[in-house]
Amino acid sequence: MSAIETDVLVVGGGPAGSNVAYHLARRGHSVLLAEEHGQIGHPVQCAGLVSQRVLDMAGTQKMVLHEVRGATVWSPSLRPLSFKAPGTRAYVLSRSKLDFLLAERAARAGATIETGTKFVGAEVGGEGSEERVVAHLHTALGEDVQVRAKLVVGADGVASQVARAFRLRRPIEILPAFEAEMPFPGGDPEQVEIYLGNTLSPGLFGWWVPDGSGRARVGVGVRPGTGKTALEYYGALCRQIERQYHRPVPPPVEMVVAGIPIGLVPRTSGDRVMLVGDAAAQVKPLSGGGIFTGMRCAEIAAEVAHGALEKGDLGAASLQEYDRAWKGELGEELDRALYLRRIFLRLSDPEMERLLEVLSEREMLGSLVAFGDIDFPTIAARKLLAQSPSLLRLFPKALSAWLRRREELVPDLEAPVARRGRNAT
Repeated sequence: MSAIETDVLVVGGGPAGSNVAYHLARRGHSVLLAEEHGQIGHPVQCAGLVSQRVLDMAGTQKMVLHEVRGATVWSPSLRPLSFKAPGTRAYVLSRSKLDFLLAERAARAGATIETGTKFVGAEVGGEGSEERVVAHLHTALGEDVQVRAKLVVGADGVASQVARAFRLRRPIEILPAFEAEMPFPGGDPEQVEIYLGNTLSPGLFGWWVPDGSGRARVGVGVRPGTGKTALEYYGALCRQIERQYHRPVPPPVEMVVAGIPIGLVPRTSGDRVMLVGDAAAQVKPLSGGGIFTGMRCAEIAAEVAHGALEKGDLGAASLQEYDRAWKGELGEELDRALYLRRIFLRLSDPEMERLLEVLSEREMLGSLVAFGDIDFPTIAARKLLAQSPSLLRLFPKALSAWLRRREELVPDLEAPVARRGRNAT
C-alpha cells in the first residue's frame, strides 16, 4: 500500500471540487484531488444552464455553447407562457468542458489530480500537531492508497462517501432525474422550454434546453415514490414533445441519470472535514441547479480552510465558520426557495393552469423579464406576489409574512467571508 502526505484531500472533480482545489492550491497549500471516474467531466451530470456569475468564477467562456434570452413555460394542457429579455440571461455550457477547464486550472495552480481513484473511508489518527485524517483510496488499477491529510473536502455528490465516513447527514430529499441529449431543434433557439404538470414531472418540471448546434437536452426531475421511474416520465415528456412539434423525437446521443438533493442539511463541516456542492445539498430548490451555488460555496470553503490551515486549527468549532459564512450569504435565498417549492408541490394541474394565466398578464411578464434571475429566483417571486393579489390568492396559505420580510439583495460575490451580506440569516 502506497502512502501520500498532503495538506488537503479533495474528493470529487466536479465544479465545486476543482474550484476549492484551485483556491487552496493557489494559496500555497498542497492539494490532492481524487476523482472516482476515469476522466474529468464524464459522465456529464446536468443540463449545464448557468448565469454570468459562473463564467466569472471560472475565469473563462471557453465552455459556452450557446446563449439564451428567455423561456417558454408550458402548462399541463400545453398552454404556453413565453418571455424574452433584450439581452442574454443564461448560457448553455459544455458541462464536460467546464469540469475539464476547472480541473486544469486547479492543476496549473499546483493541485495534484488523480482520476480513477475512489474514496472508500477515513479515520482521524495521531495526536496534537500530528493529528491527521487517514483516508483510504482505491484506484482503477486495483491499488490501495493511504492519504494522510490535514483536511478532507467532500465534493463527491449527492451520495457522498465523505459525508458517510464522517457521519454528516446527507440530503433527506433526493429527486430522481433523467436527461438525454438529442438532435432535435424544437422551438425558439433563444429560449429554454419548461414543462409543468403532475402527469409529466411531479415534484419539479421537464425541460428542453437548446445548445445552439441543432441539439437539445431534454429531461425531467420528479419526486420519488410516485410508482414510476424518471425514465418513464421522460418517455411521457418525449411523447408530449412529439405531439407539440408533430414529428418524432430521435434516439438520444447521450443519457444522464442523476439524483438532485433538495433541502439544507444541518452541518456541512466537522472535525477536519468540509462538504461542498451536491454533497452539501447546495442546490437551488426551485430549479435543481447547483453549479453556481456549489462553485460559490467552494470559494467560501477555501477561504475558511486557508485560515484554519494557517492557524493549525481544523477542529469542528473552527471549520463551523464555513457553515455560518455560506449560509449567511446564500441560506436565506435557499430557505425561501424551499418554502415556495413546498407550496408549488401542493398545486393541482388546474391551479398550475391558473398560475400561468395570471403570469401571462402584460405587467407580470414585464416583471419576469426585469427581475428574473436563475441564481436568485425568489427576487422575482416576491415582486410578482406583491404585484398581483389574484396570484397571492392561488396559494393554499397566506404569504403576507414572507412578503413583509426585508428586501432580498444579491450578495456581493467579491466580499470576503468575514463580511456578511445584508441578507445574512
